[in-house]
Order: sequence, then C-alpha cells, then structure tokens
Amino acid sequence: MISGTCCRETAMASKTEILEEIYAVIDDRFRNPKTGSYVTALVNDEKGIDRTLEKIGEESTEFIIAVKNGDQGRTTEEAADLMFHLLVAMRAAGVGLDDLMKELEKRRK
Repeated sequence: MISGTCCRETAMASKTEILEEIYAVIDDRFRNPKTGSYVTALVNDEKGIDRTLEKIGEESTEFIIAVKNGDQGRTTEEAADLMFHLLVAMRAAGVGLDDLMKELEKRRK
C-alpha cells in the first residue's frame, strides 16, 4: 500500500514538472523575447494583454463545446490550450505557478 502511494506521488510530481517547465519557458519569453516564439508574439501583440485574454475566451468556448459534445480527445486538447493561455495570463499578471499551487492546496481540504 505505501509503495503504491509513493509511486502515485512520484508520477504526480513528474506531471507537475511539465507545468513548471512550461511556465519557465513562458517566463523566459517574457524576459527574453525570441523571434518566432508564440509566447513572444502574444506578449508583443499590439492589443497587449487583451490578446491573451481573447485567447482564453476562445479556448474556454472550445473547451465547453468539446465537453458538451462528449469528445474526450478534443476536450483534452482544448483543456491544454486553455491551461497554456491561463499560464501566459498569470505570468502577465505577476502570478507565479507556486502562487496557484498554494491556492489550490488551500482548497484541497
């Protein structure tokens, strides 16, 4: 039993590392814009943060439609798109991934 818990915790830790890596790349693109980078294009868009927020609205709608249609594959894809754009907006707002995780941890109980 204990080893099963340990393995689940290890698997979850490696999955959260993916979010940490993505957030680190987003943060790097904010600090060091890179030609051809999607994040850099979002950050430098003439609409400013509004462009990222528009993408969140778009991806939210696509996510809702995928769930409503019972399309598990599209739901997963749209959830990933939504999460990515949320991370970009969080970084723009000065909210770190650790801040989000602490808030989620508080709500876990």
